Amino acid sequence: MKRSIVSVAAILLLVGTLRAESPTPYKALARMPVKEVTVFKDGHAFLLHSGRMPVDDAGNVVMDYLPNPVIGTFWPFSSDSRAKLSAVTASQRKVLVERTALHLKELIEANIGAEVLVTEAGPGSVPYKATILDVPAQSGDELEAADVPYSGEKLTQKSGIVLLKTGAGVKVVSMDRILDISFTGSYKKALPREELRNLLTLKLDWKGDNAQKEAQVGLLYLQRGIRWIPNYKVVIDGKGQAAVTLQATMINEIADLDDVTAHLVIGVPTFEFKATNDPISLQQTVAQLSSHFRQEGQTAYGFANAIMTQQALSMDDSRRRNADESSAPIDLGPEVAESGKSEDLFVFTVKHVSLRKGQRMVFTIAEFTMKYKDVYTLDIPFAPPMEVWRNVDGARQSELARMLNAPKVMHKIRLFNKSEYPLTTAPALILRDERVLAQGLMTYAAPGSETDLGITASVDIRMKKSDNETKRVPNATTFQGEQYGRVDLAGTITLTSFRDDAVEIEVTRHVLGNVEAAGNKGKIEMVNVFEDPSFSRGPGPMPHWWGWFSWPWWWHHFNGVGRVTWTVNLAPGKPQELSYSWNYFWR
Repeated sequence: MKRSIVSVAAILLLVGTLRAESPTPYKALARMPVKEVTVFKDGHAFLLHSGRMPVDDAGNVVMDYLPNPVIGTFWPFSSDSRAKLSAVTASQRKVLVERTALHLKELIEANIGAEVLVTEAGPGSVPYKATILDVPAQSGDELEAADVPYSGEKLTQKSGIVLLKTGAGVKVVSMDRILDISFTGSYKKALPREELRNLLTLKLDWKGDNAQKEAQVGLLYLQRGIRWIPNYKVVIDGKGQAAVTLQATMINEIADLDDVTAHLVIGVPTFEFKATNDPISLQQTVAQLSSHFRQEGQTAYGFANAIMTQQALSMDDSRRRNADESSAPIDLGPEVAESGKSEDLFVFTVKHVSLRKGQRMVFTIAEFTMKYKDVYTLDIPFAPPMEVWRNVDGARQSELARMLNAPKVMHKIRLFNKSEYPLTTAPALILRDERVLAQGLMTYAAPGSETDLGITASVDIRMKKSDNETKRVPNATTFQGEQYGRVDLAGTITLTSFRDDAVEIEVTRHVLGNVEAAGNKGKIEMVNVFEDPSFSRGPGPMPHWWGWFSWPWWWHHFNGVGRVTWTVNLAPGKPQELSYSWNYFWR
């Protein structure tokens, strides 16, 4: 009877021990390499991961890399004919990671079964021989069983005591009392540690066959975190020939790239749900990216991708807009491969790119020549009518006066893009005879078109503008039973050159109202303010000061924006006067 009771007790003890023991966690897992990446200027990238991955005991591929894709763009696949991908699961799981022991406690945990000499704290303490038996711990299963249901996986909690076998028996010692230990034989320097990680499990159906050791699988997804920023060097020879070099700066904040093929895209397709993360990412894993990827950042505006909205704005305009609102073989860098056009996007393909997460890389992707010519332009914006000036406070009047006072004749180069490559919006450094002339903003120009690149203000061409009211006609017209008067105005622009040679100047004058006539063969037209915002010198269809005044409801019925353009051949020392007239209605 006594033997039976002992046997039952032994069995219960064994069962309890088995229940308390945590199942073996996954070992640290291999990561699927990136094979190809398509990079857009706005910071989005389309990544292809592919490779032969180890399979676990259940026949599945488990990865410890969890992407953060845009919703609807996550597409896993299996290219192994023996295994069909049935599902993908993202979850937080326990992983065993080998860690170097950095503290005495960790060395004790790593060397269960080792023979040691132990020295404890206290006066007259004498080292004694012992064998490390165990460090008691509560397993994750035990902790989960004691917690509320569905509280999630928990890590094993180690105690602060160690069990030592000595000549006198098993001694329980607090870790804090042990001053040092001496190993009498070999010992381990590392120990496996449990960690909770977000894992991606690709569940494979082996079609009734035994699972193989590896499977060929992959992932496709779109994610923000890799960006390329173009910049140009334009070397002019003074005779109409420009050597243009396109250089790319790539910023990587997603994953390590090792000998991948990168496609750098000019233009950005529509990503309808780019602000929404796919639930597969487990939202808490979203990384904080640097300012290079923030849409509200200055760089986001300066290198905008939408081709239809790329406008020729000066750097001053850019700043004004924002105010209102880092014995192996030598690495020779990536190799530029073929380029091609796909739909409305132009793609530069670059092979053998290696760039670790957090690194930046600069490399040349295209070199070509094109014709250019020097051009001089004068752009004079319109001012508010006098009736509006009177309703604006003094500080804003002074600001407006500074903005509109004495526009400068600008020296630019006009590039004629006859190459096979489009020019994209980017900073451009202009040089001649190995000297820097300026840095400007290159704007988009498709092959066969042209674009202007600003150099500097031409200080040797003087401009003087004079506008005057010529008459007022009371009750000039009637609208919905109300009388409206007309204000007639006339203006002149006088240009004088102090250069040694004759120059051709393109002059543009915008007026608020209705342009009537222009002298000196000037071309007049009314501007569609909703389709042609070039006159506004800002982000919207109207100048930023437009909102300073509450415009009457009838204003746009009578008035618009007029434009007068001239092309003037200006000889040295011979002033030329350009005249024009316009009107607007008021009540």
